[in-house]
Parts: sequence; structure tokens; C-alpha cells
Amino acid sequence: MSTELPVILLVDDEPTNLRVLRTVLHEQYRLLFAKSGEEALLLVAQHRPDLILLDVMMPGMTGFDVCTALKADAGSCHIPVIFVTALRDEIDETRGFEVGAVDYITKPISPAVVKARVKTHLSLVQADMLKQTRLQVIQRLGRAAEYKDNETGLHILRMSHYAQILALAIGFSEAHAEELLHAAPMHDIGKIGIADHILLKPGKLTPEEFREMQRHPLIGAEILGVCDSSLLQMARTVALYHHEKWDGSGYPHGLQAEAIPIEARIVALCDVFDALTSTRPYKQAWSVEDTLSHIRSQKGLHFDPALVDILEQQLPKILEIKARWAE
Repeated sequence: MSTELPVILLVDDEPTNLRVLRTVLHEQYRLLFAKSGEEALLLVAQHRPDLILLDVMMPGMTGFDVCTALKADAGSCHIPVIFVTALRDEIDETRGFEVGAVDYITKPISPAVVKARVKTHLSLVQADMLKQTRLQVIQRLGRAAEYKDNETGLHILRMSHYAQILALAIGFSEAHAEELLHAAPMHDIGKIGIADHILLKPGKLTPEEFREMQRHPLIGAEILGVCDSSLLQMARTVALYHHEKWDGSGYPHGLQAEAIPIEARIVALCDVFDALTSTRPYKQAWSVEDTLSHIRSQKGLHFDPALVDILEQQLPKILEIKARWAE
């Protein structure tokens, strides 16, 4: 684990104010100092601080100007900015949040308030970094699974976006639907554990080979494990249950109807829709009309009937995704 102290940039045209902030923060953080907006932007470009405490009223570039410039730059837009100012006008606070600040601290400062706000916003940064790291791990696992299968990365991309569209249409929150977007690529991660001579066999599988193939949801759940990350929990759910069928004839557990988690029901439908409408080494792409005809025939058998209806209602959006990421 890194023992480096978080880096905080303090920006104020009054040296006295910088000394006060230094006294409050120097024991817990590595500090950088700037006496103007222009100097602050140079230091940000050189050092990429973890947090910025920024005065508003400065000669030349104001704090609002500096914050606007920071948020317009891809390299610094993620750095949280806290305004430190004597201003108490609500209009000024509104403007500060509009240009991208995360908080305000008023002068004269309270050491306890400064320490608490800095600690809080650095904790939020760390939490966001952890979330991004987990997401990157999941994406790389998904890419590893693609190397073991005939399916392409574009198939995974399309069906994941289809799943997000359906999730939003049935009432998922934006955050929940986005989590499904990122979890859906994990649905076949268990295929990593299936022997190549079975997974890549061009012809029909023997009954014994098919039984081995049916183990991949269990293998996927074992790979993803049980943890406190909601994203990994959803990925595990999708991996374990995406081959269950509405009528109970699926595997590995033979779950029926709403006993199958909704996320897995969504992914199952989106996976089949994209697979049928895509060209594979062993088949030509089906037309959208033929694919929908097949899906309707499996309504209440393989697929959740309500989701089939939603899929048809959302077809324009789905076809936009299909066209955007065509093979």
C-alpha cells in the first residue's frame, strides 16, 4: 500500500491566508502553494494534486475562471475543487457549483471544518478510484473470456447496451441500469473453464460434452465469487443465471419465472437477440423480423413475456445500437 500523502494545492493571493491553511493541513498532507490563478494552472499541469482549495476573489483570473479552466481539461476535470472565500452571497455559491466546485468553506476558516471537508472529499475521490478499478478488472475479465469464444467484443458491447435500454424501460434507476451495462459482459466468463475442444467444436456437442458446457454458469459464479461490491454481485448473478428459462427448463438450477433474477432474464434475452442477428463462423445473420418471430415463439418458454414486449417497444433504440457497433 502506498504511504504517500495526498497532495493538496492551496490557491490564494494573500500570503497570510496560505500560511493559515498551511498550519491547519501540513501535518496530514503534502501541500503546494499558488498566489494566482495562472500559477495554479501551471502547478496542476505539473503535479496533478488530489484536491484544490481555491480562493474566489483574486486579481487576474478569479477562482471561477480557474475552476472553469480545470473542468474543461481532461487531465484535471476530475480533481475536486473547494472554494475558500469570504463571499456569502447565495448567487456566488450557485455560480461556484455551476463551474464545477464540490464545496465551499467560508473565511475566516475554522480548522475543524477545513480538516473535515478535505478528509470527506478525498475519501470520495478514493471511493471513485476504487469503483473505477473494479470496473476495469471486470472489463478485462470480459476481454479474457472473449479470447476463449467465437463471440466478438462487438457482440458483448451491443448486448450490454441492449440490456441497459431494457433495464431503464422497466424502471431501473440510471445507476442500476449502468451497473447492468458493466456487469452484462461477464455473463459467459465461466467459459474460461471449459476445454477448448468442447468450446470451439464446430459441430454438435455430444450429450456428455453438452453437460460439461452447462457447467460454465457455475464456473463463472465461482470465478466472480462473493464480495461486497454491488457491481461484482450483479456480474455473478448474471453469470450464474443467464441460462435459466422462464418455464423452468434452463440450467444450472432449473429456476422458473420470477425466481430467476431480473438482471439475468434481461441479459438472456439481449444475448439471444444479438447472437441471432449477427454473423458467426457457423451461421449467417438472421433478419430482425425472423429473430423477433423466434423470440415471440419463446415468449413464456425461454423468455420473460413482459421483457419480450419491452424489447419490441424499445426496438428503435436497440437498432440504433446495432447500427452504431456493426461487425
